[in-house]
Amino acid sequence: MSLRFGFELLVRHPTGARLGRMTTAHGAVETPAFMPVGTHGAVKGMTPRELGELGATIVLANAYHLAQRPGVETVSALGGLHTLMGWDGPILTDSGGFQAMSLGTLVRVEDEGVHYRSHVDGRAGLLTPEAAIGIQETLGVDVAMALDECVPAAVPRSRVAQAVARTTAWAARGLAARSRSGTALFGIVQGGFDEALRTESASAITALGFDGYGVGGVSVGEPAAETARVAAATVRALPADRPRYLMGVGTPGDLIRFVAMGYDLFDCVLPTRNGRNGTLFTRQGKVMIRNAAHARDARPVEDGCPCYTCRRFSRGALRHLVLSGEMLGARLATLHNLHFYLHLMREIRAALAERTFPQRAAAAAGAWV
Repeated sequence: MSLRFGFELLVRHPTGARLGRMTTAHGAVETPAFMPVGTHGAVKGMTPRELGELGATIVLANAYHLAQRPGVETVSALGGLHTLMGWDGPILTDSGGFQAMSLGTLVRVEDEGVHYRSHVDGRAGLLTPEAAIGIQETLGVDVAMALDECVPAAVPRSRVAQAVARTTAWAARGLAARSRSGTALFGIVQGGFDEALRTESASAITALGFDGYGVGGVSVGEPAAETARVAAATVRALPADRPRYLMGVGTPGDLIRFVAMGYDLFDCVLPTRNGRNGTLFTRQGKVMIRNAAHARDARPVEDGCPCYTCRRFSRGALRHLVLSGEMLGARLATLHNLHFYLHLMREIRAALAERTFPQRAAAAAGAWV
């Protein structure tokens, strides 16, 4: 393990859910935890102070995107990613494996690494497992992810098996390249929908001895039932004494469902992206604030919600701001959604501590369960 990284299990629930504490160079993270997504070094529309006030303790950024703009050397010259972001707490970065899949014709994946053309300026580049670790260590992050190959949902089993083998080989190369004791390194399990391949991948990755483990390839367009099946099969193959990160998940109901399986860390763009689009999360379900029915609605987005948006603005006022294209509208909607997610995670942790999980968590999620 990293010299500054640790993970302690505090409570184990009969369902498999765990209450824990992850220690990093920039502070502790109580788990289960949700990580707001700040792909380019900022959670869209939110200041670091607001994130802290909402209860965020760890945020996620993307090493590939930051390497393209402003560039790793520039981030380093500005004092590192924490300084660039104005964020004092822990940061986890994804290496760019998922971006390699999503860029489509701009990339070519080989055993050597990912050959790509930058979506920013078209320049050719090569992202190797070693480079992925070097980039994240130079950024100065607390948790780095090994480079993996994430394939689309509907590909032949032989192609998934190839990606599993390549991900394992890349993981070993990434581990050998690490040089910064303050950065923990997580390996990633792949395997598509195939439980046997998932088990094979988990066995190979955990044998390498990472600080923690991510489960990738579960947010690539597959049906919800398939995600649940694969996630349940994979978590059983992961060691209990290391944090387990289910990547790219999910809805409020998903968070409770996957916490119950034994996952500790989550990230998803839903609260921020939906907020910018005028969709808000409440215990009663989604509120589509653009709808005409809210034009003269003096109620808050959610009765009883203590977030700044609900305390100061009505649905009608928020609808006006969103339809007018005012930046404040997107900010207020995003703030509410992040409050909903982070409050739900606090309720989940409290329920685990008080042995009232999942009842208390279900009450906080409302219609989402």
